Amino acid sequence: MAGVQTAVALREQGFTGRVLLIGAEPHQPYDRPPLSKAVLLGKAEGSAFEVDFEALGIELRLGVEVTGVRPGAHEVDTEAGPVPYDVLVVATGSVPVTLPGTEGVRGVHLLRTLDDAERLRPVLADQHDIVVVGAGWIGAEFTTAAREAGCAVTVVEAAGRPLAGALPAEVAGPMAEWYDESGAALLTHARVAHVEPGEVALEDGRLLPAGAVVVGVGARPATDWLEDSGIELGEDGAIVADDHLRTSVPDVYAVGDCASFPSARYGERLLVHHWDNALQGPRTVAACIVGEAPRAYDPVPYFWSEQFGRFVQYAGHHPGADTMVWRGDPAGASWSVAWLCDGALRALLAVGRPRDLAQGRKLMEAGTVLDPQRVADPSVPLKAAAQR
Repeated sequence: MAGVQTAVALREQGFTGRVLLIGAEPHQPYDRPPLSKAVLLGKAEGSAFEVDFEALGIELRLGVEVTGVRPGAHEVDTEAGPVPYDVLVVATGSVPVTLPGTEGVRGVHLLRTLDDAERLRPVLADQHDIVVVGAGWIGAEFTTAAREAGCAVTVVEAAGRPLAGALPAEVAGPMAEWYDESGAALLTHARVAHVEPGEVALEDGRLLPAGAVVVGVGARPATDWLEDSGIELGEDGAIVADDHLRTSVPDVYAVGDCASFPSARYGERLLVHHWDNALQGPRTVAACIVGEAPRAYDPVPYFWSEQFGRFVQYAGHHPGADTMVWRGDPAGASWSVAWLCDGALRALLAVGRPRDLAQGRKLMEAGTVLDPQRVADPSVPLKAAAQR
């Protein structure tokens, strides 16, 4: 997404020079969200972007891995030899974190690429017993698809609740019931000791039958190839970009999952592993390359997830909030949670309430101060909760 959108944005903003898009995967550039949904269930054969690269004059070099960059020479190294650049945009995204000891074990899967989804399609079609390791966003989405396909699913989560790394306990706790409603078994405070073909052993001695194991325990920036480049990397492995997504090296930008950026809005550096960041960031990069003076890149982060028959959306960044307000009953079909800081909306989680999300996102962008009592009334539109 980030690489394709940067190339397209360059053309839209009037760049007339050569644009070369290099990708390690052999497939036509594709969108990732459908992989855990329609593609996984066999309802779609792929999710290629509807972009006419030839008409836009964008050259694709696919199935070529970039192994390093030499900023002094203005070249990237590839398996096929060096490639010169005037400006380099790094959009290598992230790679899934693996479960130690499972590398090469038959029946263990990740879900990040089109090839991953293709390998998992027959697993769902054959209705295997599946163990999912990790009750995060990808674990929930895969479990939803596997249950729809008729598979028996057991989800193993080391924390005491789903989405432990993303949401506070009082918000994520009610989501545990979604697994039970779907017919999936959610085991919390459970750690994997080892995995063998057909079986997962937990540290407490329990043995789980597993025709397949799907690991969804997080992702990290795909930046290992940059370690000797002189491009600054943070402790989290992300490229340290500035507020215009420039790296520490001249003529090199970084965009999407692989880069962190400083946010004046939230007072900290953000690393956002979501689709919308890969859509928005390229516009700033392209504007800088063509010589415009864009505003600092400081978006309200946004993402969505479809799981267990629910449409879940989140906007903002809730750490640092001083007030949390519920809108509706989390036992119901639709509800929201708003986080405020000095009365201004800082973040919003909406379950089945897309209007809350749409209005809340605009309120965050504007820094509007809200009346918490009116926010707490789900019958009051969020925009009507603005203090006069």
